[in-house]
Amino acid sequence: MIRADEAGGLLTLTLDRPDKANALTEEMLTALADAVDGAHAARTVVLTGTGRVFCAGADLEAARAGLAVSPAWERLSAAVAAHPGLTIAALNGTVAGGAMGMVLACDLRVAVPETKVFYPVMKLGFLPQPSDPGRLSALVGPARAKMILMAGARIGAEEALAWGLIDRIVPPERLRETVEALAADAVGAAPEHVAAIKAMIEAR
Repeated sequence: MIRADEAGGLLTLTLDRPDKANALTEEMLTALADAVDGAHAARTVVLTGTGRVFCAGADLEAARAGLAVSPAWERLSAAVAAHPGLTIAALNGTVAGGAMGMVLACDLRVAVPETKVFYPVMKLGFLPQPSDPGRLSALVGPARAKMILMAGARIGAEEALAWGLIDRIVPPERLRETVEALAADAVGAAPEHVAAIKAMIEAR
């Protein structure tokens, strides 16, 4: 249910469970985190999905069994944030709930026009994963973070772009080529050069 494709320093991790809106099980979360942790040679890591939804969050049955409060979510977002290369979320559609963690942890977010973003933790009675509110607030500001996490706002792609929550909107047929173009300079550079520039940016 997680497909990994690597070519020339570009690792693409695809959520491949379209019949379930790419909802995540604990096994999928672990597989994603392991893949990112092990991507030492990748200068760019891309997270994307199949179908019309990037990820609907936790699988319902798994959530009822405790996945909603599993540390596996935080492990995945920490792995993405710690990767020394460029990380890109290629949002082929809506992202919801705990799946926001890995998206927020990416360096760049590119989305198709149909993308919506929502994180209904208030309504569902859960806390967001520990690092998510800080990353969200850093991107959109405290008030807008509260709109998403506390007021349950569903944000469309255009509004998310205006807020700084996503960085570019492209038609579905151009999603892959756009991401590859954004990754090209990093993929063509030495790993230590990529890591050094990223570290300089994040130190500011």
